Amino acid sequence: MRTIHQWLDEYGSSHRNHTNKLIHWVCVPAIFFSIVGFLYAIKLPVAGFRMVLSVAHIVLLLLILYYARLSPSLAAGMLIIGILCLWGWRMIAIAEIVVWQAALVIFVLAWIGQFIGHKIEGAKPSFFKDLQFLLIGPAWLLSFIYKKAGIKL
Repeated sequence: MRTIHQWLDEYGSSHRNHTNKLIHWVCVPAIFFSIVGFLYAIKLPVAGFRMVLSVAHIVLLLLILYYARLSPSLAAGMLIIGILCLWGWRMIAIAEIVVWQAALVIFVLAWIGQFIGHKIEGAKPSFFKDLQFLLIGPAWLLSFIYKKAGIKL
């Protein structure tokens, strides 16, 4: 089993170009947010429960468990990000915007940006090698924030 540092180092090896990194700072969070939106749009019928549950709640819980296996501090950060995404989609839904349609627009535009960034980089996206890298991208960005804040992974 790879450590979080091994995952981040390997992910970083195809993300060295400054422009590609900048694109990733916009597009990776946008993709994460859009996927949470797609999953948020799938409501779960839970009788007697005050808040509306969605597939996003379940998937984010599983995702936090995945990150906790790699790094408890990283899991804590991703939990906060997940909660912010859920809140964002709730606000979008309250504004009577069709959640899945908004998620689709964000998703498509962000992936176009990602592929432009990788074209500039001259390297294929890491997930072509291993799909788990789709989960490592957000962690990679968060690791930079943690480093600046002096938080250990």
